[in-house]
Amino acid sequence: MDYKASEHIQDLQYFGEFGGVNPSISDSSTYTFLSAKTMFDTFEGNTEGCYLYSRHSSPSNLYLGEAMAQLEGTEAANVYASGMGAITAVILQLCDSGDHIVCSRTIYGGTYAFLKNFVKKFNISVSFIDITDLETVEKSITPKTKMIYCEAVSNPLLEIADIPSLTKIAKKNEMPLVVDNTFSPLTINAAQLGADIVVHSLTKFINGSSDCVAGAVCGTTDFCLSLKDVNNGAGMLLGSTLDSLRAASILKNMRTLHIRIKKHSENAHYLAKQFEKDGLKVVYPGLESHSGHDLMKSQMNHEYGFGGMLTLDVGSVERANALMELMQKEKLGYLAVSLGFYKTLFSASGTSTSSEIPEEEQKELGLSQGLIRFSIGLDNDIHKTYITMRECMDKLGILSPDASLA
Repeated sequence: MDYKASEHIQDLQYFGEFGGVNPSISDSSTYTFLSAKTMFDTFEGNTEGCYLYSRHSSPSNLYLGEAMAQLEGTEAANVYASGMGAITAVILQLCDSGDHIVCSRTIYGGTYAFLKNFVKKFNISVSFIDITDLETVEKSITPKTKMIYCEAVSNPLLEIADIPSLTKIAKKNEMPLVVDNTFSPLTINAAQLGADIVVHSLTKFINGSSDCVAGAVCGTTDFCLSLKDVNNGAGMLLGSTLDSLRAASILKNMRTLHIRIKKHSENAHYLAKQFEKDGLKVVYPGLESHSGHDLMKSQMNHEYGFGGMLTLDVGSVERANALMELMQKEKLGYLAVSLGFYKTLFSASGTSTSSEIPEEEQKELGLSQGLIRFSIGLDNDIHKTYITMRECMDKLGILSPDASLA
């Protein structure tokens, strides 16, 4: 990939109202007009640079949206009050009663719950399939299918979607490919690889501070405007618009995204290699043992590495819980959901972020109850972190007796 997303983001310059180096925050819920006709035109969507009501849009949200569009290289982007706010708006905008969705079987638990349990109220059906099996993807498409949905790097199994191939299937069947790129911002430019619509949870790596929830939809200008339409826009009518104060905060944090992603990836890759040498069952796209390693290499921006996420399977939920509690006690990180924080976060996916998936289905997916998902932090001395993690595992009998210190 040769798309320079970080440079495009850095090139965005907005002056504050009084010449500030950060744009002024639009701290208003509603906006005034000098003429009644301009208000009418704004309602009709026929004006640019005019703001009506912050549920519709605000200058702060527009700035962040422009930065997100530069991140993915799309024409436009809208921002939302959560990642789920972005995901649900896209699905409900594209699908009507009686429609069908082809979806990856391994996705974020909230997305799974929405597609499995909620959209059936609207008579929308979903086929959950192995997104890495392209033949199955093609066979799952029906005349009523309105989209293919997947994650670039799946949560929590870290499967890699073949975005160019999925794009060809989607285009052949005249439907959009929707990709959740939350796990791999900058590492993978999903839109540049062919995705029609890219969604992000800004809560995670993009914000990087674990102090807010937010989401984004990146796509064509027409699609983003349709989400904001006052008469039938899912983003507008469902009321999931992001607060201006949070939008301004996230925009500032985006300026350091390229630095943070490099360090997250560097640290995760080091730990993954060390854990594999120790004989542990580790999954990380940067390891040659990962089934999607070559595919990831063909799609990624190598400057940013293979990402900050890895998993370890320690065999049972009891062992997983004991290890996480001990690592937290040793100040290695936090036993917490989410990802992208400066400190390492770890959770047992089967009983947390993927708990919406029934246990029998988790087993079919290969999601063990002993699987720990790690979001590796920005530790300066990652070898020291490794040694302390290893000591925790040794204390709990997780390492084999003959595992030598590499």
